[in-house]
Amino acid sequence: MSVPKFAAVRQKESFHYELKRRVNEYFEQAGTAPTGNATLFTKAALLTGALLFLYVHLVFFTPPTGWAILECVLMGGVGAAIGFNVMHDGAHGSFSKHGWLNQAAAFTLNVFGGNSFMWNMKHNLIHHMYTNIDGVDDDIDAQPWLRLSETQPRRALHRYQHYYFWFLYALFYLAWVVMMDYQKYFKGAIGSVPLKKMTWQDQLTFWGFKVLYLGLFVALPIYTVGLLPWVIGFLIFAAVAGFSLSLVFQLAHTVEPATFPVPDQETFSLEDEWAVHQLKTTANFATNNKLVTWLLGGLNFQVEHHLFPKISHVHYPAINKIIKQACAEFDVVYNEFPRMRSAVLSHVLFLRQLGRA
Repeated sequence: MSVPKFAAVRQKESFHYELKRRVNEYFEQAGTAPTGNATLFTKAALLTGALLFLYVHLVFFTPPTGWAILECVLMGGVGAAIGFNVMHDGAHGSFSKHGWLNQAAAFTLNVFGGNSFMWNMKHNLIHHMYTNIDGVDDDIDAQPWLRLSETQPRRALHRYQHYYFWFLYALFYLAWVVMMDYQKYFKGAIGSVPLKKMTWQDQLTFWGFKVLYLGLFVALPIYTVGLLPWVIGFLIFAAVAGFSLSLVFQLAHTVEPATFPVPDQETFSLEDEWAVHQLKTTANFATNNKLVTWLLGGLNFQVEHHLFPKISHVHYPAINKIIKQACAEFDVVYNEFPRMRSAVLSHVLFLRQLGRA
């Protein structure tokens, strides 16, 4: 498949140029860096400490069954929160102004069984550039189980996808660490986009951390607590983490107001410039809820994140007002849900609509 092309606009006349100018002006006037700050570093330390405590207590101290189940649930939630708050900013280079800290933050994904090289290709380079373009954006490819775009074939089971998607989302993390990275590795592509050539360091990181993950999350727990308790605990942890990760990322793009642009069949060109495309395919939710924002690492400010992925999520509430004002002046759509539950409802209705259309 050819790579889609966005509408050509003179740089200084583009909507994106004006957005960047205003946001850069904000940081200059505020006298602050667009990367993470002490607030983010404190949160990262708190979440990492909580994860280490839960892991050590579960693996080496074997709490009673009721406590163990609760701790597995908490560990899944804390793991997802580290993904939202630490790994995600690090992978985008916005966690810190220091490259080694960004790499360390991004590498938390490797510890959890994923791979930062694959994530960079799938998320940073493909999803952020070609959001909601079927056949290119791997995030909307859940076939044959889910139909997430009108351009995808509809199967009989899709009629019920708004009922069973909850279960599939709970399986997401397990499928990721057991299958997805390996599929991309051996296929040499993510969807229709070929992988960049992996260096020997990339290869060593890929396989080295896969082995480390098996040791930390499979072999050692089985040795200390036994096979059956590990199976139950790991499945609880994986289900909570997988469901949390899946739902948050889907609420940003597979909801009723979001569009799924289709490139011209001959030229493979798109109607809009890149920034307008991002606004049409993305939605915010619960941006006034400080607890949601804290837990989700600002991913409820998905519009701001997609327009400025190199800016840390701690600055999204401030630049949110700037972007909204620019959208109002340029008559550009800005999708937003006031509460998380309204975004969830929209996602359910979106799945029902695609399943029955």
